[in-house]
Amino acid sequence: MGMVNQTFFSGFVLLGFSNERVLLSLMILTIYTMILVGNLTIFSVIKIDINLHTPMYFFLSYLSILDVCYSSVTLPAMLVMALTGNTRVSFDLCFTQLYLFVSLGGSECLLLAAMAYDRYVAICDPLCYPVVMNKIFCSYLVGGCWFFFGFLNSVLHTTLTSKLTYCRNRQVNHFFCDVPAMLNASCADTHTSQMLLYIVSVFLGMTPFVFVVASYTRIISTILKIHSAAGRKKAFSTCSSHLIVVTVFYVTANFNYIGPKPGESFDIIRLSSILYSVLTPLFNPFIYCLRNQEVQRALKKAFCRNYSALK
Repeated sequence: MGMVNQTFFSGFVLLGFSNERVLLSLMILTIYTMILVGNLTIFSVIKIDINLHTPMYFFLSYLSILDVCYSSVTLPAMLVMALTGNTRVSFDLCFTQLYLFVSLGGSECLLLAAMAYDRYVAICDPLCYPVVMNKIFCSYLVGGCWFFFGFLNSVLHTTLTSKLTYCRNRQVNHFFCDVPAMLNASCADTHTSQMLLYIVSVFLGMTPFVFVVASYTRIISTILKIHSAAGRKKAFSTCSSHLIVVTVFYVTANFNYIGPKPGESFDIIRLSSILYSVLTPLFNPFIYCLRNQEVQRALKKAFCRNYSALK
């Protein structure tokens, strides 16, 4: 098969789209609208309601914005491709999308771990909670997740992947530009990039997941020692929503970057990438809103205030 260097490269062709363009377009538009409305609503309510100005909701507000950015990297472009049928994407746009997607995905991996640590301190060491989880420390955690780890991780992957030589047909078996799919589309030796992907994925994916599991093991152990049934129920309710999101996100993301081998079918990879990059941002607002009474009260208060103002 012929090869072409990226110097003369004109673009990629994404193969993840089916012929059912109308149905796919409606599905993408519906999901993206729900993600925007749900996450921006949570962010706004947390910022408006002073009762929600606590570390837990501080992390949740930034998770909502991160999910909006994360889904906006892929879904609008997917919607345009589904509507027009044009699945070609330029070299620059493809690697811009790859950079943003990897950066935001790495940030979310670490932010979910930071949220688990917040719950661990709140439940296992409540007397030290106000001191440990102060505003400065929480800001450093969020800043480190967003800029330091996400930025460095993404620059590394984007630089190495963009320097590969790609096959002349330039076909990428995915819905968007992501590292595993781009490596599979290359006709060059990708051993170095594959090893880097594996090592970084273990560091940014498996390590935070192990940390989260260890944190929740201690949390559950502490909850079981609570004598009050109401206290146990409240503690479980606080943590269960986060645990659901974490499990779906980490398992599918780790499988996407660590599980498959080069050259294998990408059908399962496409499914796993949709689960952690689309369904997780979609589920976050519903899980937190429907299962959290404080957020529900804040939403009702905001709705009543706006309804009264319109009268």
